[in-house]
Amino acid sequence: MSLETRLLSCVQPWIDAPAWRVALSGGLDSSVLLHLLARLSHVQQLPPLSAIHIHHGLQAQADAWAEHCQQLCAGLGVPLEIVRVRVEGGASLERAAREARYAAFRERLGVDELLLTAQHLDDQAETLLFRLLRGAGVRGLAGMPPVRALGAGKLARPLLGVTRQELHSYASVHQLSWVEDPSNENLHYSRNYLRRRVMPVLTERWPQSASALGRTAMHLREAQLLLDERADEDLAQAASTAPFSWLTCPSLDMTVLSALSPARQRNTLRRWLDLLGTAMPDSDHWAGWDALRDAAVDAQPVWRLAGSELRRSGARVYWLSGDWCAEPPQPAAWDFVGGAQQLPGNGSLTLQGQGELPGLLQVRYRQGGERLVLAGRRQRDLKRLLNESGLPAFVRARLPLLWRGDELLAVANLPLLSDLTGSGLRLIWTPPGAAHDQAVLPPSQV
Repeated sequence: MSLETRLLSCVQPWIDAPAWRVALSGGLDSSVLLHLLARLSHVQQLPPLSAIHIHHGLQAQADAWAEHCQQLCAGLGVPLEIVRVRVEGGASLERAAREARYAAFRERLGVDELLLTAQHLDDQAETLLFRLLRGAGVRGLAGMPPVRALGAGKLARPLLGVTRQELHSYASVHQLSWVEDPSNENLHYSRNYLRRRVMPVLTERWPQSASALGRTAMHLREAQLLLDERADEDLAQAASTAPFSWLTCPSLDMTVLSALSPARQRNTLRRWLDLLGTAMPDSDHWAGWDALRDAAVDAQPVWRLAGSELRRSGARVYWLSGDWCAEPPQPAAWDFVGGAQQLPGNGSLTLQGQGELPGLLQVRYRQGGERLVLAGRRQRDLKRLLNESGLPAFVRARLPLLWRGDELLAVANLPLLSDLTGSGLRLIWTPPGAAHDQAVLPPSQV
């Protein structure tokens, strides 16, 4: 079966996409992919085809590579967009370049458009070996998926079943030229070491090693799909209604999670964290979950992750990110003049209802010792009222309080505490992250 036929079979599910865009580096693999698609477009009705070249500016030849891509696309009659990105330095320049590249792709991919990249079977085999040597689990060993979401569209890898040698043969037959990145010869990079030193030895002893490793990745990907299905079932059980509907932090029922085996707990949490866009913790870091799960009921355990954290309160575990992970606002006071008012790092506040503002008002946070006069002129200690409400402890330092001079008038959002007595007004707080989407549930539950 020809490469064109195999490629067309792989991209058939997206034949009605608004546009196809090829990630073009100018190297062998992406040059062949673009050439194949351009040829197909002459004999098949395909979506509009264009290419994107990311100019990292990291090599002296970067401008020449962009010019080569321009000439290649001009010869094929394919529009090209050259995007210059800034790569931030760090421990891994390779990772930083990749993050900058995919950020540019996400920004430019329209709704339902398809980005096609040229990773092939040998790349998949190297990825599996690389992740195996790093101790990856099933998800990591499943390798690169053939398709995944990217921004408003999707990313597809239609050449994962094609070997590097097949691509090279195609390029030779069609007299294609391509650029060579000198960094691909640098054995300091682990992937280059695997490609140059390890894979040739394996192929000498087992000629079909790349194909075998590719099949292994496919089997593991299927196993991961089954694990995700099980996790989705467990998430649906654990994602019961939280007691405070206005609290936008995603949460799960600890009672349901604790009833699962430890392996199913980790599987469910991995799925949840993945849906929330949180980096997976490594094996040793899972001890943080054990400590959070087994903490005393009245404790306030925290499991800190990359860019987010889990907190337990009562019978629920909450996922916090963004402003929620910063220190609560320091004690301060803001004049409140009505309307929606932004609170620094803490969402916004407004008064709902019909009525006049009862004098000069200020917004403050708890400092301790506050007392509130309830309906019937009963004065109660605020700490006791919050304990009775069951409001999670991590929320209380952020909870806006409305004052008139030395008199506490209302506590935002809480029943009976948020009404300004006799005014017809109610204090409403929109916490940070209220626009967070509902990716806390598996797709079938959203």
